Amino acid sequence: MFKVIEMEDTIRIPPEAFGKPLDKVGYQQVKSKYEGIVDEKFGYVIAVLDAKVNPIGKIIPGDGATYHRVKFSLLTFYPMIQEIVEGEVVEVADFGAFVRIGPIDALLHISQLMDDFITYDGKQGVLSGKESGRKLATGDKVRVRITAVSLGKTSGSAKIGVTARQPFLGKLEWIEEELNKIKKQKEAVKKSE
Repeated sequence: MFKVIEMEDTIRIPPEAFGKPLDKVGYQQVKSKYEGIVDEKFGYVIAVLDAKVNPIGKIIPGDGATYHRVKFSLLTFYPMIQEIVEGEVVEVADFGAFVRIGPIDALLHISQLMDDFITYDGKQGVLSGKESGRKLATGDKVRVRITAVSLGKTSGSAKIGVTARQPFLGKLEWIEEELNKIKKQKEAVKKSE
């Protein structure tokens, strides 16, 4: 889930930045401190949206810089268990597919793809259902449910697991096929009444 979070912090304005617009310098300081971090409380910090620096600062003896309070907004992504998200398949392997949801890739394990025997074609990079004939490849759009979230301190250590083995989940074309089948069944029932 994407969120905008309002925060407050203290920043250090170095002497070489004196005379420059305070909000611009503050924005750069906040950006370098927060963008790209992964936090268990906020999730993935994608961007600093704005920063408003208090013009009254403090000087600490022995340091030529000034310290100012700053209010700012962060755009974050926090994956929630049971949340349904749409993403794009960015890599296919023999054990499953990686789906880009927000700023991270989630693992769609082969056992969570569909109720079918699945084969992997390494040359084409495709996972195929034996009986259904359904195929999943890089670039396909999918709808999945988040089943596991483990946020570490860096984006490389965070892990997200997803499933597509529930009704109306999977490749978007498969979902469309299911909806069309249901629509035809309802029409057939109405005609028979």
